[in-house]
Amino acid sequence: MSFYGYKLQTVCSVNGVFQSIDLSPASIHDIHFLKDIKEQLSDCILLGDKGHLSSEAQVDLFNYANITLETPKRINQKDYKPQFCFFKKHRRRIETLFSQLCDQFIIRRNYAKTFEGFKTRVLAKITALTIVQFINKNYLNKKINNLKSSIF
Repeated sequence: MSFYGYKLQTVCSVNGVFQSIDLSPASIHDIHFLKDIKEQLSDCILLGDKGHLSSEAQVDLFNYANITLETPKRINQKDYKPQFCFFKKHRRRIETLFSQLCDQFIIRRNYAKTFEGFKTRVLAKITALTIVQFINKNYLNKKINNLKSSIF
């Protein structure tokens, strides 16, 4: 039996606003997304997950675009140290944003018939989330990621 799937790779700001998105086949490793990112960003800190652990990628990002990639180490790694608490806090914000996409915008449920339709529906859900964030910040004076509250 064969399964087909895609991964949504994103870059979010510290506040939880999407800066960059990419849709890739599920069989492609997360490290390959970092090659695209180094062309788009520079002079920043990226908080990655454990799928982005690669010393070669970290050095390449830093040398090419002065991007520092911070990823939590696995417990069984030789040079394991717990991640800095400031980074953990902001990483949690990003994970919450993905949970909101899954639970409130039901991004995993997509009955598109073509890949173009699939991409369009994913982009529409991310756009809707971003619009709610914009309305919360600029018109309602609420927390930007308070997505469940009524806007009327």
